[in-house]
Amino acid sequence: MHNLVREFTCIFRIQGSRSLFSARNRALGQKRPFYWKPELIVVPVSVSRHTFYGGRFFFFHNPFFCSFNCIKYLTSVAAKDTMPEKKPFQRLPKDVVPTNYDLRLKPNLKAFTFEGSEVISVKVKHATDSVTLNSAEIEVQNASYKSNGSGDPIQGQVTYNKEEETIKISFPSKLEVGEGTLHIEFTGELNDKMKGFYRSKYTGADGEERYCAVTQFEATDARRAFPCYDEPAVKATFDVTLVVPKNRVALSNMPVKSESTDETNENWKVVKYERSPIMSTYLLAFIVGEYDYVEARDEDGVLIRVYTPVGKKEQGRFALDVSVKTLPFYKNYFQIAYPLPKIDLIAIADFASGAMENWGLVTYRETALLVDPEISSAKGKQWVALVVGHELAHQWFGNLVTMEWWTHLWLNEGFASWIEYLCVDYCFPEYDIWTQFVNHSLGSAMELDALHNSHPIEVPVGHPSEIDEIFDAISYSKGAAVIGMLHNYIGDADFRKGMNQYLNKFKYCNAYTEDLWDALESASGKPVRAVMTTWTKQMGFPVIKVTESQENNKRVLNISQEKFCANGKIPEGDKSHWIVPISICTSQNPDQPDQTILLDSKSTTVTLNDVQPGDWVKLNYRSVGVYRVQYTSEMLQAFIPAVKDKSLPPRDRLGLLSDLFALTRAGLLSSVDVLKMAEAFVNEDNFTVWSDLALNLATIACMLQYTDSYEQYKVFGKALFGPIAAKVGWDAVEGEGHLTAMLRDLVLTRMGRYGDEATLAEARKRFQAHYDGTKTLPADLRSPVYGTVLSNGDEDTFNKMLKLYDDASMQEEKVRISRLLGAVKDENLIKRVLDFAMSDKVRSQDTVFVIAGVTGSVKGREMAWQFVKDQWKELYRRYETGFLLPRLIKSTTESFVTEEKAKEVESFFEGHPAPAAERTIQQSCENIRLNASWMAREAEAVCKFLKEKFSS
Repeated sequence: MHNLVREFTCIFRIQGSRSLFSARNRALGQKRPFYWKPELIVVPVSVSRHTFYGGRFFFFHNPFFCSFNCIKYLTSVAAKDTMPEKKPFQRLPKDVVPTNYDLRLKPNLKAFTFEGSEVISVKVKHATDSVTLNSAEIEVQNASYKSNGSGDPIQGQVTYNKEEETIKISFPSKLEVGEGTLHIEFTGELNDKMKGFYRSKYTGADGEERYCAVTQFEATDARRAFPCYDEPAVKATFDVTLVVPKNRVALSNMPVKSESTDETNENWKVVKYERSPIMSTYLLAFIVGEYDYVEARDEDGVLIRVYTPVGKKEQGRFALDVSVKTLPFYKNYFQIAYPLPKIDLIAIADFASGAMENWGLVTYRETALLVDPEISSAKGKQWVALVVGHELAHQWFGNLVTMEWWTHLWLNEGFASWIEYLCVDYCFPEYDIWTQFVNHSLGSAMELDALHNSHPIEVPVGHPSEIDEIFDAISYSKGAAVIGMLHNYIGDADFRKGMNQYLNKFKYCNAYTEDLWDALESASGKPVRAVMTTWTKQMGFPVIKVTESQENNKRVLNISQEKFCANGKIPEGDKSHWIVPISICTSQNPDQPDQTILLDSKSTTVTLNDVQPGDWVKLNYRSVGVYRVQYTSEMLQAFIPAVKDKSLPPRDRLGLLSDLFALTRAGLLSSVDVLKMAEAFVNEDNFTVWSDLALNLATIACMLQYTDSYEQYKVFGKALFGPIAAKVGWDAVEGEGHLTAMLRDLVLTRMGRYGDEATLAEARKRFQAHYDGTKTLPADLRSPVYGTVLSNGDEDTFNKMLKLYDDASMQEEKVRISRLLGAVKDENLIKRVLDFAMSDKVRSQDTVFVIAGVTGSVKGREMAWQFVKDQWKELYRRYETGFLLPRLIKSTTESFVTEEKAKEVESFFEGHPAPAAERTIQQSCENIRLNASWMAREAEAVCKFLKEKFSS
């Protein structure tokens, strides 16, 4: 991406973009909706304030954000577009639009096919002799149109465009303006790709292998189940009918309206469902299989059911309890009742993502929904609570009000990824979930967004093939972080008021990012749009640099901002600028901000009263801001006593620590100095702070594996984690909290990986007793025990673990074991893990994570990468679209440490293109080069420090 710097004139063809025209209308005081026909205009463009991207110009400034296709340059442009060319794309014609789908489907669970028919009620807005619909892997047997008020139907001729995933139904005469119905009969395949209408394999109560039929339509896969207008802005109501075997459960978004015996086969039933609200195709769902369920009603009488595999309904009890609390919480928060009479949550055996928010029928991986008190860890239960909170938030934010196009995906996912924490904090205040938010969401977002190969939160999306790449930590985690920063900036009361205005104004309709900003700005009276545009339209985030001087009892801070880059090098000519809410606290009162400012310039000066010499001053109170902070050495030294005695609160300790490691990786601080700072956390007892520390140290450890000082590093790790491991011990004490259990898991895992002899001996003893059946391991000890014995184990240990895997009845236990198998050190065992990952014993959605599990060692990393190259054809067939392919590439490449490896990765993917993972490949290579830079810059000094301190 280049910023052009010359004035020139272009001819543009304005596309019929609702975002552009609605914004134009608002600027002119006109009411919505109002559409312009495509037309040519000639405009002078000051392109230094705009961005040229893939043949299109994107205007980022108020009063609206819009895009133009450039038709002809009238003045030459001396600039080069370095972004990859985007695939040409046009949305479906809107001459004919749907109002209702009457859909009937009959899946065959043995032949893996389905028969379907639909009657689409439509409005013909402009006379036309053809109708274009989305359709993929569907064979249409018959298509016709019947006008409401005329006699005979008009037979259509169907042509297919497989590349664009559309069908065109051509008619011998024009369809006149008015209303009518499209009648389509079709057949399709219950595929094994975990998208569209697909088959999922499970084991029945009798031990036999069986299949269910399930759906996953987001982003653009409803078209694999039935021909439709598969675009989020083209909403309609749905009347669904399923024809299924009588001994199967059949579910859809709405309650059952009627059920009868199929006239053609008495062993089948016909299930009709109530009409849905007006909604987007990607939110439709239907499922046919064998399930048990538990049910309850919330305080408003909404029927909630959690569907589980047969015989496991009690494993749905925890999610049910969370749902019963969560629905009323969101109703009260948004001041809008849940609009459907029921909601089902269902565990699916084969499911690519964590969960999907289909309206009234939410689908989950088993590990994201099922909880067994004997097998599920505290971490596992917390995960279920967060995912349930996330998907139920979508019932309002995403389903009731839907993004207009996938460009605004981040708004759906970022908002839900933030409010899930608000919900879990309400349901389980003991989780201290907001401290974990700093680690999980804010930390992961900034790690990715500091790369030169990141992307803005809001990415212009054209062709559906571009959508998969933005289901990442920027859309989810950074989106959540900036929503959280905004919430803190305007306050909860105004935030809730604005949310209510937004949801009421656009319910059952579609909206844009700017619509939310307008509502929150109206509610708060603060410049929300101006502030937030700087965070959503441009890539990256700032580092806030601060220096200080003392004037009597006043502390004067000089604060400035610049773009933070993972390699510490700001691109030449970079003009990045953010409007940054900054809160400042001091040691005099660490529990509330002393001052809050809005930094809207390059730099500013702030004076704090009643701050004594030696007092610490911290920016980014409670770490709610999406920025790093760089202090002077003297300011950092002032924090050390507050870290040791924990008078600096946990979220601030965590934020400080996270910033230091990021600055170290960027070459802005010495790694040795940061390792010394880490030793100040010797008295730390907060799980999340330890979690962040462990994660950052693991990054350094990974690089030290390529030096002769890795053994000394492990001694350093044992010295750091030893005291807290001794404090929490091996056994839970009565009344201890959720976070203590998670802390025990974390620190024992670290001590085991560092090769602590006492930890290894205890883990082996407990593992053997568990394997023998003499004493079952508690759920929260299984991961540290399994990981410790595997990383220090032999073939016998490995075989015992495979036996436990085979005997496990719950998917959480299978996932736990399979992801830890790669901890083995022996080359032959690593090869067995990789072969196991591709076997029928591992579900397709878990294969990626089993392969990733071997990358914790140098040998395992090399073998995993070679395995991916050797198995590329099959892996690409499985995961061509979706987030699993990028995850596989990231995990098996980004931890190398040489320029040669970066070039090797680039070379492989030049010969084996992976369009859905193109940005991930670039990010991985950038991370490899960051590692190489660290090795050249820091490794010698770190090794010297470790040897001098820990060599015996």
